[in-house]
Amino acid sequence: MESSPLGIRYGYMVKDLARYAKAPDKIDDENVFQEANKDTRKLVSKMLDENLLPGSHIEGKEHLLAFLGLLKEGKKGLILCEHYSNMDLPAFCYLLEKDLGEEGKDLSERIVAIAGMKLNEANPMVKAWAEAFTRVVIYPSRSLAAITDPEERAKEEVKSRNINMASMRAMDNCKRAGRPILVFPSGTRYRPGKPQTRQGVREIDSYLRLFDVMILVSVNGNCLRINDVEPENMLADLVHPDTVIMTASPVIECKQFRNQAIAELPEDMEDKKPGVVQKIMDMLLSQHEANQILYRETYKKTTGEEPDYYA
Repeated sequence: MESSPLGIRYGYMVKDLARYAKAPDKIDDENVFQEANKDTRKLVSKMLDENLLPGSHIEGKEHLLAFLGLLKEGKKGLILCEHYSNMDLPAFCYLLEKDLGEEGKDLSERIVAIAGMKLNEANPMVKAWAEAFTRVVIYPSRSLAAITDPEERAKEEVKSRNINMASMRAMDNCKRAGRPILVFPSGTRYRPGKPQTRQGVREIDSYLRLFDVMILVSVNGNCLRINDVEPENMLADLVHPDTVIMTASPVIECKQFRNQAIAELPEDMEDKKPGVVQKIMDMLLSQHEANQILYRETYKKTTGEEPDYYA
């Protein structure tokens, strides 16, 4: 199947996206919480209609229903998801509504994703795409670490601190309202040949202390792939129809998981956060690999061809 850049394939939607867009172009501590824009969400759903091949579905539906039940009981819920593309969150919400009916729609509409500032500030079309889903926007630690000029770094440290304090307050309000927080623990999209993009960010350990229960979501298949020629240009990402299978783990109690993970680490390890986060990344990768055969068989049944996708 042929691929085409996102900005070209869906360039005709630019006017509609711009007309419906509401999210701010710049992020500050007053606008970090952004409710989903239902108008742009319809356009993103149209893209998914056209690019998710038959056979795309969610595995572990019973775990998601159990997770939703706990949210309704007042538990604070965390979703940790593999991250291959900017289509991961849209596909997850789309498949929840398709596969789980009204309960899936309920869960989908409750989800609040943690998103980096780049999605708002990089490009108007990317911003309009991102605002189709409810988000709390953060200033990523990796972005701050990339600044080398001391004067600029000092200025940005103040900005990042203010934004992230506001983000924590917004996230707390959401979880108390029964809305699960979805986080990509790698903090970036996975890239083939770059194992560092599969490493979890240490902040994930802090999330475990803030939530009661979590669920891990792995992703097999990807209909929006990073363009090696322009990897930082999101509009250059390649649209490629694909089977997408997203798998939910059983519900995990955060405190129990974290305590067990720490107990398994060497006693003399001073900083145990990376070890705790690595266990999560290992579990996500294991879950992903366990579904590769199902993904390949489903894709081949639909297309008559072998998939060419590394993930």
